[in-house]
Amino acid sequence: MEPSAKITRSVRKEDAEHQWLIVDAAGMTVGRLATQVATLLRGKHKACFTPHIDCGDYVVVINASQVEFTGKRPEQKYYYHNTLYPGGDRYLKFKEAIKQKPEFVVEHAVKGMVPKNRLGRKIFKKLKVYAGTEHPHTAQQPVSYKLSYS
Repeated sequence: MEPSAKITRSVRKEDAEHQWLIVDAAGMTVGRLATQVATLLRGKHKACFTPHIDCGDYVVVINASQVEFTGKRPEQKYYYHNTLYPGGDRYLKFKEAIKQKPEFVVEHAVKGMVPKNRLGRKIFKKLKVYAGTEHPHTAQQPVSYKLSYS
């Protein structure tokens, strides 16, 4: 190896630094919000990003009840799950979901954008979503993070 070659350093999980960020979801489109939140959770916005290490930040999303879909999506979007019993298909429309459990809408979108493995499950636990502006994480002193909306 020549002396001028740069060496890429991998972050160890002990050395990863996690911040607490607070994101306001009011008026944002669900998909655009979810992609940016998933990036923050994973740590891809940091220079020390390492794919196999959890080096992302904790993200607190407030005002989840004020997220939006564009076009005809609010009327057409539904969430599906099966109870594993015969005839156990269950459908929940977006308009009903945003009224009943607005946190679920954001969590469902972000969960689809994190890796589907052990690391992804660990990363997803660092997401905290609240329907209103109140949250119990003031002791962690979360820093307000402005998402780009383009």
